[in-house]
Amino acid sequence: MSEVDKIVEVCRKVYDKGYVSAYDGNVSLITERNTVLFTRSGICKGEVTPEDILEFDMSGALLKGEGKITTEFKLHLFAYSRRPDVSAAVHCHPVYATAFSLIGEGLVEHYFPEVILTLGKIPLCKYGTPSTNDLPLSLEPYIECSWAYLLQNHGALTLGKNLDDAYYKMEKLEHTAETIYKARQIGELKPLSRNHIDELLKISEETYGIKIDPRNIY
Repeated sequence: MSEVDKIVEVCRKVYDKGYVSAYDGNVSLITERNTVLFTRSGICKGEVTPEDILEFDMSGALLKGEGKITTEFKLHLFAYSRRPDVSAAVHCHPVYATAFSLIGEGLVEHYFPEVILTLGKIPLCKYGTPSTNDLPLSLEPYIECSWAYLLQNHGALTLGKNLDDAYYKMEKLEHTAETIYKARQIGELKPLSRNHIDELLKISEETYGIKIDPRNIY
């Protein structure tokens, strides 16, 4: 599958999952040519076609395609500029994750071993007005080690080593937020103990092949 077709596929997935509505959200990836493919502004992600994918250089200059660049391009470029291990980003407004961002709460308590292994703690980034530099700079305190971010009063951003990775991190983020929300309706949540987390970190690389940066846990 071509890089453009992969973006189209992921756009359809996030729309079908209800992670975006109307013209919300954007998806990007770094190509083998070290350029950025990005969904154009003002397009429903459920209706994206290959013609809606624009190509830019790392400064944001249009190289190929027709359409307007979204103002949230800055968010993606900031992540790419600071994280050489990241090659794709997905920004959506998933209902449960966004709900946590509205009450000013990050998902930093650890309840699920699988979330520790794939996402780590999920910080809340302070509100930044779209189109301004405040939005990408809201990632600054967490950009070095986090893979998923709640954007206050805005939505969520996930990063990945490739586009599938970034998409599945978004899927895991929303599933986690929904599960925590529903568990709170039943009773008091029981987070994993520090001993359980330390044990998981010790065996993560040897058993699961996953090297975890402790800064993204504690």
